[in-house]
Amino acid sequence: MEHITLNVQGMSCGHCVQSIEGNVGKLTGVKSVKVHLDKGTVDVAFDSKSINLKEIKDEIEEQGYEVE
Repeated sequence: MEHITLNVQGMSCGHCVQSIEGNVGKLTGVKSVKVHLDKGTVDVAFDSKSINLKEIKDEIEEQGYEVE
């Protein structure tokens, strides 16, 4: 199990939290997702055998946010 904290730009409200946590959380191999609006970060725990970091970043970017 891998844990990563991503810096994400553009998050500002509860809808942002629901969008990212809901969509990233549905990806196969993602165990948990937690958005921290105050810090501009997203914590993700995932199984690197099932999903890679690029796929997670791509999903966040598809929701309209920028991953640094």
